[in-house]
Amino acid sequence: MPASHNTPPEGYRIVTPYLAVDGAARAISFYAEAFGARERMRLDAPGGKVGHAELEIGDSVVMLADAWPEGDFEAPKGGTASVGIHIYVADADAVFARAVAAGATALRPVEAKFYGDRSGTLRDPFGHHWHVSQQVEAVPLDEIKRRMAAQFGSG
Repeated sequence: MPASHNTPPEGYRIVTPYLAVDGAARAISFYAEAFGARERMRLDAPGGKVGHAELEIGDSVVMLADAWPEGDFEAPKGGTASVGIHIYVADADAVFARAVAAGATALRPVEAKFYGDRSGTLRDPFGHHWHVSQQVEAVPLDEIKRRMAAQFGSG
């Protein structure tokens, strides 16, 4: 039976982040140390660059390559990011601490959130923002809305 247009190859998800990195080989090592990523494959490019790599983090895949500005594929610059990567882990505090020890910058510490997660945000050494979370409470949407209104004064 032919695959439908929205069926990914085996071992992939429908949506997969693809990161442009200045220093992709170093990033692969960082993600292994910080998040337990396992390298699935790597295609080298001229000049010692990584042309394409795939990492498994839990049940998900993250693709990455060295930035290629002439192809409009650029790494984050200046500490800001327009996309964050959210990662669920068994122990947010431990993974967050491990990532910081490996070279990430803590942007927001791990703390209890109104929506039921313990979560913190960090910037990896390559400029990408990661939200490290662990669900500690399954909160129904109506309760999330109530807690949000109470916390932020909206209604």
